[in-house]
Amino acid sequence: MPLSTDDLPEYRSRVRGCLLGGALGDALGAPVEFESIRRIRERYGPEGLTGLAADWRGKLGLITDDTQMTLFTVEGLIRRPEVAGLRRAYLRWLDTQQYPAPPPANGVIRTGWLREQTWLYSRRAPGNACLSGLRNGQATAPAPFGERGPVNPESKGCGTVMRSAPFGLRAPSPQHAFELAARCAQITHGHPTGYLAAGALAAVVHFLVAGEPLAEAVRRAADLLLTYPRHEETTRALRAAVDLVATGAPGPEKVESLGGAWVAEEALAIAVYCALTYPEAGDLPQALLLAVNHSGDSDSTGAICGNLLGALHGETALPAGWLAQLEGRDVIAELADDFTAQPAGGPGHEKYPRD
Repeated sequence: MPLSTDDLPEYRSRVRGCLLGGALGDALGAPVEFESIRRIRERYGPEGLTGLAADWRGKLGLITDDTQMTLFTVEGLIRRPEVAGLRRAYLRWLDTQQYPAPPPANGVIRTGWLREQTWLYSRRAPGNACLSGLRNGQATAPAPFGERGPVNPESKGCGTVMRSAPFGLRAPSPQHAFELAARCAQITHGHPTGYLAAGALAAVVHFLVAGEPLAEAVRRAADLLLTYPRHEETTRALRAAVDLVATGAPGPEKVESLGGAWVAEEALAIAVYCALTYPEAGDLPQALLLAVNHSGDSDSTGAICGNLLGALHGETALPAGWLAQLEGRDVIAELADDFTAQPAGGPGHEKYPRD
């Protein structure tokens, strides 16, 4: 996406908004990820969650594997925006789930600034397919679109889509954003719906950063999705989300009619529905609360909704009180600014060595 000098402050704000907004939605939904809406209401009142809540450890504002993987997606795009580079970035993330602190540097994988952030070394309920795909999968070429990939070919879990917003932040075209996100999703998930949903999210983000209104960005991404084989499950989910917006007052039961979000197309659909229901900058907290108050994968739907609305409105729309309590917010903002400033796949330096 070409940008003039005059565009850069707005672009920087949108990148920050996307990453910080996703992290906020993630942290908001994390304490209730595996809870039913009945249990959520019992714990927090009839409205459910109304703000950041402490997790089972008594800590507030903690992110999960969704944000961890998203940050390593950004780092991979800075260092080498290709499938091989993103796989190496995700292997650095895998270290954060397997070690209590950064392991000694070695080769081209255990290098760079992000892997040295000690707060990331915490296991945050990572998806099984993400773990097994990286532990057992080989560095193989992605399958042609519409075919099952070589790694976890039956899996379409939401671990693909929850990490894929950054692919849309600096792509030369919506097709490039879509296809790189989809190919990189195959690093861990081989089912076409899993990787096409990731591509669709990246395309929506691309259109948002380019200045499209949210509804138009969703429509154009859905049109692009139609051009790929095996799009049907993701297309149906997106259409259901768009249609649901016009059916009256929102609520958890409406959200749950779109599914539980444990699979990619449902997570995307729920996030899109919540964002379309509250698309204005001033309503962003309501959108995030709608996205997490349901009996499903609340942190993933919150994260994706935050990615979308943060990319749409920029960081100034994010609630300052929540941001002040967000784990890792300074690192996330610094990474966002580095992404804005660094040429993709450039010559590299100590912070982001070329790999």
